[in-house]
Amino acid sequence: MDIIEINNLTKYYGSNLGIKDVNLRVKKGEIFGFIGPNGAGKSTTIRLLMGLIYPTSGEAKLFNKDTIKFGAKLRKDVGYLPAEIFYYDKMKVRDLLNYSASFYDKDCSKRIKELSEIMELDLDRRIEDLSYGNKKKVGIVQGLLHEPKLIILDEPTGGLDPLMQQKFFEIIREENRKGATVFFSSHILGEVQQLCDRVAIIKDGSIIEVADVKMLRENNYKKIAVYGLNLDKSIFNITGVTNLVSKHNKISFFYKGDVNVITQVISKIVVSDVNMEEPTLEEIFMHYYE
Repeated sequence: MDIIEINNLTKYYGSNLGIKDVNLRVKKGEIFGFIGPNGAGKSTTIRLLMGLIYPTSGEAKLFNKDTIKFGAKLRKDVGYLPAEIFYYDKMKVRDLLNYSASFYDKDCSKRIKELSEIMELDLDRRIEDLSYGNKKKVGIVQGLLHEPKLIILDEPTGGLDPLMQQKFFEIIREENRKGATVFFSSHILGEVQQLCDRVAIIKDGSIIEVADVKMLRENNYKKIAVYGLNLDKSIFNITGVTNLVSKHNKISFFYKGDVNVITQVISKIVVSDVNMEEPTLEEIFMHYYE
């Protein structure tokens, strides 16, 4: 079952393009990554999913229901953390979270306490006295206090220190183990690599790749370094080789294709060493923006 379904979704802000002809499916129980640099269209897509803005054309569905027609009802089953958080500054954290909980037909007090303790959030402080990171913690607790079926996170870790990021990731994994589907946007690709099953890459408002994270890293690209004296890099001017750099007694490059082809090429020259490894998702990602 598809929890998120996006069909030819397009959004213009006047004459400026937000996203164009985006198509995407997220299955029940997935942790799905949505990656791209700032301005690529991640937040626009998420706001359309939440029914907060209207599309120019196309449609978005959650739980097989249109997000515009059924937005208010659908949002009761969604936990949403926006990239930028704005609250009533004079309210105490406790009062804000209790106010948020009042929109759901369930007692959220136990969950508020649990999440606040994990995130080390002081419930008795006023919003105006919180740092950016602590405001982000409030947003995390607010988004998860009703134990939603779908969790939508837009750049969720900004302002969190590394230890708190790991606690947050564990919360998300636990929610997923309990059955929640997670849609997770980020420009920090290491985060996506830690959490996600599949990933979509968005560039200039369009989806350019949807792939399994493991397959994206292991089966498509190899990061290769060849060492030796008087190496001629022109031998590696073949299909699938990119980022070819020759420096001192080392030639390095990325290769996408049949690994047997590149090993045959290397076997034709005298080398002192060869290093072949999986590139990080960050390194793979850069290829889509060259």
